[in-house]
Amino acid sequence: MEQYLGTGRRKTSVARVYLRPGRGRLIINGLAPEVYFSKRPMVEDVVRAPLRETHTVSKYDVVVNVFGGGVKGQAEAIRHGIARALQNANPAYRPTLKALGFLTRDAREKERKKYGLHKARKATQFSKR
Repeated sequence: MEQYLGTGRRKTSVARVYLRPGRGRLIINGLAPEVYFSKRPMVEDVVRAPLRETHTVSKYDVVVNVFGGGVKGQAEAIRHGIARALQNANPAYRPTLKALGFLTRDAREKERKKYGLHKARKATQFSKR
């Protein structure tokens, strides 16, 4: 059985995506996306975007294992993984996915907190006297 692997990352989330020829089912950590993203239904559109843009929604079944981070970070990691897997399945999809920015790893991460400060950059108010 042929299958294509894509690894997607965003912030602290990592998604392993398996793309298999099928009818268009999407399973995230053993659950349907409506159940997994039940608190934020708009996020589901983010996940399905690469399939929608390449017109392959009903061509592949997608199985995802995702961990780390929050809901939005996980959704964007899944999107990145699906885009990479689609590119492995058919290199002709690359220009479309690249133009939409789905193949680019968003490297922005939370800056670490420094000692002597409240947060990464927030300090107490300065007073000369």
